[in-house]
Amino acid sequence: IGTCGSRNRLCSVAPQRALCVTAAGTVVDGKLEGRKGAESAGVRKSGVDGRVRSFDEIPHTGRNGWVNLVKFWREDRFRQLHKHMEKTFNTLGPIYREHVGTQSSVNIMLPSDISELFRSEGLHPRRMTLQPWATHRETRHHSKGVFLKNGEEWRADRLLLNKEVMMSAAVKRFLPLLDEVARDFCRMLRAKVEREGRGEEGRRSLTMDPSPDLFRFALEASCHVIYGERIGLFSSSPSLESQKFIWAVERMLATTPPLLYLPPRLLLRIGAPLWTQHASAWDHIFTHAEARIQRGYQQLSSSHGRGAEAGAAGGRYTGVLGQLMEKGQLSLDLIKANITELMAGGVDTTAVPLQFALFELGRNPKVQERVRQQVRVSWAQAGGDPQKALQEAPLLKGTVKEILRLYPVGTTVQRYPIKDIVLQNYHVPAGTMVQACLYPLGRSAEVFEDPLSFNPERWSSSREEGQRGDRTGFRSLAFGFGARQCVGRRIAENELQLLLMHVLLSFHLSVSYTEDISTTCTLILQPETPPRITFSKL
Repeated sequence: IGTCGSRNRLCSVAPQRALCVTAAGTVVDGKLEGRKGAESAGVRKSGVDGRVRSFDEIPHTGRNGWVNLVKFWREDRFRQLHKHMEKTFNTLGPIYREHVGTQSSVNIMLPSDISELFRSEGLHPRRMTLQPWATHRETRHHSKGVFLKNGEEWRADRLLLNKEVMMSAAVKRFLPLLDEVARDFCRMLRAKVEREGRGEEGRRSLTMDPSPDLFRFALEASCHVIYGERIGLFSSSPSLESQKFIWAVERMLATTPPLLYLPPRLLLRIGAPLWTQHASAWDHIFTHAEARIQRGYQQLSSSHGRGAEAGAAGGRYTGVLGQLMEKGQLSLDLIKANITELMAGGVDTTAVPLQFALFELGRNPKVQERVRQQVRVSWAQAGGDPQKALQEAPLLKGTVKEILRLYPVGTTVQRYPIKDIVLQNYHVPAGTMVQACLYPLGRSAEVFEDPLSFNPERWSSSREEGQRGDRTGFRSLAFGFGARQCVGRRIAENELQLLLMHVLLSFHLSVSYTEDISTTCTLILQPETPPRITFSKL
């Protein structure tokens, strides 16, 4: 992996190429080309003549979007998009333009530039529309959820959703449900280790690929919060329908990136196999969600028919779906749209970071032990209250932030500034798509001290604040930022922390190899091969 950083250069990989280019500088097959070639080493903060440089002078990777698209296909860059971005920053410096197919963007990676971008996002922040998703909704006559909306319509729906998934009162309601699923996961894992592991009874160890179980955990936990009921994925024979749902989500994520750079309606018209696979995966996701939503609606109607108190169902939390239906502020179509998006976005995006987390804790035993000791104390003092246990274990939160720094689920956060801005002394017009590239950001020595080390304590250390000249704080952006941050953020953060807490209380983790994991990009970053983890009962 290309490690970024030195005082004089942005990046240390291939230092002879770590140069900023002048106007119209271009990367062609890894070499610099441009009107004047390389100008100077390091990050250029101002033009040589003291003026703000024009948009056209931003270094770029080639002006012809269709030629670039062919290169992306030929060189398999879609699957290595995060590495492509890192390599391009290494070559061109901290800002560059890219035009691929129908998509154009300005890419940045330094917190000071990201801060400037977010200051110009406006009341209705706009990010890149995933056009394949939007086209699916339009052709199937489905409503769009907040993920695919913009403007006032987005804001009105988002404020209502925030009350059920983001506010502290909502978190307090659903935290016990996540804790219950995390405990059950560990019970299931303990039984598996005892049944299939080696060693003395009560002290057995089992080396396994935990990813299938982690995907089941993520779906079970999501369903418990969203629908207020368990779906039984930890039983000895989990339902085939749920397994198909997980497969459909994976298929949908894998087919999205290449479709971002092509006109979806053209692909639809010619019946392109890629579009057909994508649309059929979404159809399955919608069918699964529709069945769950209908069940929830019938249960709510039935409880009202029996004269149950509003929203209570006998005092039991009825899940996000039940709360939204009970309050009736969103139409049923909009509830379906947002619930479906929450479901589709809540499986891989939780299960995959957990794979990385177990691996990093396994190959860093001293870090693992420090986190475990803090968790043991906090759990003992919390008296079974998961919220209190998490509050007293900041290293757990640091572990999640550190995993998402090294392995961001989404590789970019995008915004369209509502006013002209200046980034790295280049003029960027309002309405330009600007991407903050999280993988290069998280591994940059310009931003993080010893960036490739796994160190959860860096997030609680005051010396990290303002280090490397960064006083903006825009270093942890895995869930986005501001009003348009991930709507499922609170569910995901607590899901990750609670599972890690219970796993650390029950098992010692180790790995047989300590080399870096090879990663690949679908719509999210994931391991090329899921890591095998040894779970030893404590």
